[in-house]
Amino acid sequence: MSHSSPSQTPSPSELRLHPPDLPPGDPGASAAKDPERYWLEHVYQGGVRQLTPRAVISGMLIGAVMCLSNLYVILKTGWSLGVTITACILAFAVFGTLRSLRVLKKDFTDLENNAMGSVASAAGYMTGGGNMAAVPALLMLTGTLPSSGWLMVWFAVISALGVFAAIPIKRQLINIEALPFPTGTATAETIRALHGHGDVARQKSRLLGGAGLIGALLVLVRDARFSWLTNIPEKASLPFTLLGKKASAWSLSFDFSLLLVGAGALVSFKTGWSMLLGAVLTYGFLAPAMVGQGVIPEVTYKAINSWAVWTGSALLVSSGLLSFAFQWRSVARSFKALSGLFGGKSKEQEAQDPLAGIECPPAWFPLGFAVLGPIAIFLMAYLFQIPWWAGVLAMPLAVVMGVIASRVTGETDTTPTKALGPVTQLIFGGLAPGNIPANVMSANATGGVGLHSADLLTDLKSGWLLGANPRQQFVAQLFGVVAGAAVVVPAFNLLVPSADMLGTEEFPAPASMVWAGVSKLLATGVSALHPSARLGALCGASLGIMLVLLEKWAPAKAKAYVPSAAGFGLAIVIPGSSSIAFFIGAAIAEVMRRKKPKLAEAAVLPVASGFIAGESLLGIGIAMAKAFGVMPK
Repeated sequence: MSHSSPSQTPSPSELRLHPPDLPPGDPGASAAKDPERYWLEHVYQGGVRQLTPRAVISGMLIGAVMCLSNLYVILKTGWSLGVTITACILAFAVFGTLRSLRVLKKDFTDLENNAMGSVASAAGYMTGGGNMAAVPALLMLTGTLPSSGWLMVWFAVISALGVFAAIPIKRQLINIEALPFPTGTATAETIRALHGHGDVARQKSRLLGGAGLIGALLVLVRDARFSWLTNIPEKASLPFTLLGKKASAWSLSFDFSLLLVGAGALVSFKTGWSMLLGAVLTYGFLAPAMVGQGVIPEVTYKAINSWAVWTGSALLVSSGLLSFAFQWRSVARSFKALSGLFGGKSKEQEAQDPLAGIECPPAWFPLGFAVLGPIAIFLMAYLFQIPWWAGVLAMPLAVVMGVIASRVTGETDTTPTKALGPVTQLIFGGLAPGNIPANVMSANATGGVGLHSADLLTDLKSGWLLGANPRQQFVAQLFGVVAGAAVVVPAFNLLVPSADMLGTEEFPAPASMVWAGVSKLLATGVSALHPSARLGALCGASLGIMLVLLEKWAPAKAKAYVPSAAGFGLAIVIPGSSSIAFFIGAAIAEVMRRKKPKLAEAAVLPVASGFIAGESLLGIGIAMAKAFGVMPK
């Protein structure tokens, strides 16, 4: 099918729900009344290479690398960081270099890069959706996990269900309602810039590569144990003492970690200073007071965190649930959309459908769940001893969560996993009281479906703006799911050989601590907590609610001074040194945005991503070398 030249294709900022008005006599006037027909005739690039073998292979490889990086980051910080834009920059740089060396004959097209991004994001986000919150939480609570092979199958099946769950809502959310999906729109803009302006692409790829090299070198001189290498310290204590102990004993120190500084540069400055405030109050005031009263037995991060996690978890859960409740309009629209999921079109309507040969057939949704649903239910029963009736209930609940997560992501660019996970835990805590694996892993199932549904729709938004074939992107996403599942499990087992590694300064695993805390509370009851921990949880829950209400209802000028509930809560459950590093990164990025906005736009993302990738990947490499005896521990 023919398509218009690039100069005629609307930019993402121009393409909205309604195409431009055309005179009544114009041949395109009829198409202008129908956004899907307009897209087909003016945007769709039917003859351009898209899902090629090299796009799939490079996406699986880059996605696997990004998955390793995200695994390291989420165990450190509790957050999965952006994958797609970094992957697109990296792929463009690699294929551009190979083309200049004449190893490749054909250019790497914008739609190939978009398809590669779909593969890479599905693999890279295998750490999200509760996967790397639930599994470490289960390990902490029970001390055991299923074998690596079974866990790979579990992750692949749950993630694939999320991909199928996106099919029936894609056209409504993207084609008709034109929800913004900001990350998808930004990815489309990035791909246009890369493939339209070689200088911009080369600059970003150089910054990404240079920052990655610096991050890797820092890890080498800090963590590698060679007789010829003098290691730098992991951290430097702040210059004061509390109760006769150095500040570093309370985790208040400067981390020699560019990963954390890079992660801070990618969050808002408000989140950064909120984390600093939370760290100062928790480790500088609250923890010393509890040690002085004998509630916290010793001055170590693990001892402090064992008490403070209840305050932080309550703050994160209450703020997440209330923020989610304020998005009730999105939720209501999601439930309205659910009513039409199984209402197929008539044969006459299908015959008139201009995108019938391009969009995924509606029948793929029930077919996917009919095939994968029983497998997921079997895995729940076999691996986690979840009653079969609870597994059956989890399937429609997962669809509901997928629809809600997708719409909320489309409207706000935030997938509400932190809210949906505890909601599912509460539901199954009531249905199967005392069953910890059912409580944790059923939430993993619904969270995984929600994340991968939202992730695919974010990628499909990019494809819609660039004129890509959505059916090919759907297939690309499944390739990524396989790659991510194959990589994340052995890497996790390598980094976390036992539950003792979790909840430490090396791997605080804050998301897992929250999930484990909620599950333990539901299983044992509030009465099992120390009275001070109960008071802390009550204060945390109240503070989370108050911060959300202030953020929503405070005067516009005052909102800038209301701490971020997510940042403040996270600071309570990670080491103070991590929050300090986050703040440094956020502050540097904010100063650049104010003083040198053009430089910030060009440099912050690739440099921060490079720091994160370089340090995390070499960190995993050193961990592998130590585990296999190649390097002394």
